[in-house]
Amino acid sequence: MLSVKGLSSGYGRARVLFDVSFDVEPGRLVCVMGRNGVGKTTLLNTVMGVLPATAGTVTFEGKDVTRLRPHERVRLGLGYVPQGHETFPQLSVMGNLLVTLEASPHKDHAAIEEALEVFPRLKPLLKKRAGFLSGGQQQQLAMARALVTRPKLLILDEPTEGIQPSIILEIEEAIEGLHTSGLAVLLVEQYLDLALRLADRFIILDAGHVVHSGTAEELRGEEVHRLLAV
Repeated sequence: MLSVKGLSSGYGRARVLFDVSFDVEPGRLVCVMGRNGVGKTTLLNTVMGVLPATAGTVTFEGKDVTRLRPHERVRLGLGYVPQGHETFPQLSVMGNLLVTLEASPHKDHAAIEEALEVFPRLKPLLKKRAGFLSGGQQQQLAMARALVTRPKLLILDEPTEGIQPSIILEIEEAIEGLHTSGLAVLLVEQYLDLALRLADRFIILDAGHVVHSGTAEELRGEEVHRLLAV
């Protein structure tokens, strides 16, 4: 479904990613792991077109999307939830969902109900401004907004970061349910135990390079723990 080949990118003259290659097959959950600062967020931003690639290609469902803008990739079926629980804070929960729906290619209001079924905690909060939600509720809203676009591949950048434990469990259950339903997921996650429970495959970045990849079972190796140690 998603094929990344020889991808390099960075910020100005500072290169962060070097010749990164991996695939996400339909219905699979691939977890990107590594220490802080190794290029995980840069990788997702480049896959989404937020950052331009300086080399390599990003192909989605057989189409080269390397030079497409982020909203064009969304229309093709890429859904992105960046770090930071990003919402429109002055809009209500429903307002956030409606704005996203208006920008989506299908504009089917049933998509909002479908997203709320995944995150039922949001249902009694529909009239509340997003800026007054807890961090965990804002993260659920950010994910629900991505689901409103009905993505074929959902890209999540550390969805459990800074979230209270009870909501982490709800987010994990939501991701597992979406994956079980057949949605492909590309996930950046720091918690090894969570990655072990969710991922089919993984890649580990170090200094902008892919240094290890394989099945979830291989995440248990001693070398893997060394690469993930702070």
